[in-house]
Amino acid sequence: MNEILKNIKIQKPSPIGSYLEEDVVFLLKNINNLVQEDTTATRESIIQSGGHYSEMLPIEYKPSSEYIELFYSSLEESSEKIATSVGVVSNLIMKKRNKNLVLVSLARAGTPVGVLIKRYIKFKYNLDVPHYGVSIIRGKGIDENALLYILKNHPNCDIQFIDGWTGKGAIKIVLDKAIKDFENKYKIKINSELAVLADPGYCAEIFGTREDFLIPSACLNSTVSGLVSRTFHRDDIIKENDFHGAKYYIELANEDVSYVFIDAIVKEFPHVECEIEKETKNLENTSSTLSWLGLKSIEKIQETFGIEDINLIKPGVGETTRVLLRRIPWKILVKDANSKNLKHILLLASERNVPVEINNHLIYECCGIIKPL
Repeated sequence: MNEILKNIKIQKPSPIGSYLEEDVVFLLKNINNLVQEDTTATRESIIQSGGHYSEMLPIEYKPSSEYIELFYSSLEESSEKIATSVGVVSNLIMKKRNKNLVLVSLARAGTPVGVLIKRYIKFKYNLDVPHYGVSIIRGKGIDENALLYILKNHPNCDIQFIDGWTGKGAIKIVLDKAIKDFENKYKIKINSELAVLADPGYCAEIFGTREDFLIPSACLNSTVSGLVSRTFHRDDIIKENDFHGAKYYIELANEDVSYVFIDAIVKEFPHVECEIEKETKNLENTSSTLSWLGLKSIEKIQETFGIEDINLIKPGVGETTRVLLRRIPWKILVKDANSKNLKHILLLASERNVPVEINNHLIYECCGIIKPL
C-alpha cells in the first residue's frame, strides 16, 4: 500500500439516504440542520453573480401529480431500453476492468445507475462488487477524502466512475482534471474513464447508447436518488477531513420511488439478454476516441444566441429536465416537438410558461437555456 495511504486517517462514513448498504455506500457528510435551502431566484442571482452552486442547496421541487404520472409512464415505456443499456455498460466495464473492480458513482445522478450496474454484474457474473457514491463538483473537483477512503479499504482496486448521462461533458472535464491533480498530490494512479447509460455528448469512454432519451431518474430529484440532496461544499461546514456534504430528506419517505425505479429495471434483465449481447458486440468495435460532438454543437448555440457563459446552456433530455426543475429557464430548444422523449419537457415548460423553439440543427433531442440575469 502507498505510504501516504498507510498514514492517512479517514473517518468511517455515516449512513445517509434510503438505499440499502448492499446497493451503495454514500461517502457523504450529513448536513441536516446545518444548511437551509434557498429559493431558485435567490440561487440563480448568487450563481450568476459569481457565487458557487455547491455552497447552497435548492428547495426540492415537489412534482405535480401529473408529473409523477409521467415518471411512471416513462418508466413503463423505457424500462426495457434502460435495462439493455445497463447490461451493455456492465458488459463493457467487465471486459475492461480487473476482478478488483470498485464502482464509484458520481452523486447524485450517477447513483441510481451505479446501483443498476452493480445489480446487473451480480445477475450476470455472480460478482458482488463494492459500490460507493461520491461527490464531484464543477470548479472544486472530486471529493479526495472519499477517494482515499476507497483506496485504503480496497487496496489495488480498479475504480470505474459512473454517471447517468452526458450533456456537454462538463463533469467529464472536471473528472479528468481532478484525477490528474489527485495523482500529482498523492502519487496514486487512478483511471478516469467514465461509464454512462447514455452519451449523446460523445464524451464518455463507456456507454450503453448515444441516443438522447429520457432516463426516468432525471425526472425527479432526491425522491429517485435515495432521498439525498445534491452535493454541497462550503468551507465553514465541510472541514478538511470531512467528506463533501448532502442532506437526507427523510421527510420525503412517503414519496420515495428510488426502489420503484431500480426494481422496474432489474426485473427486465432476464428478458433483454439477447438484445444486450447484440448491442455489446456492436459497441465493442466502436472507437473509444472522444469526438466531443455535443460540446461543438453547444458552442454553435452559444454563438447564435450571443450567450456569454456556456454554463447557461444545458443540452440533452436529462440536463434540460434539471434546468426546468432547478433553474430559471429562458427558453427550451427542441429538435422535434413530437418526440416521445420530450413529453415531460413540454409538460414542465408549459407548467412554468417557458417558450419552446424548434431547432433542427440540434444533435440532442433538446437543450435548456438558463435566463442570463
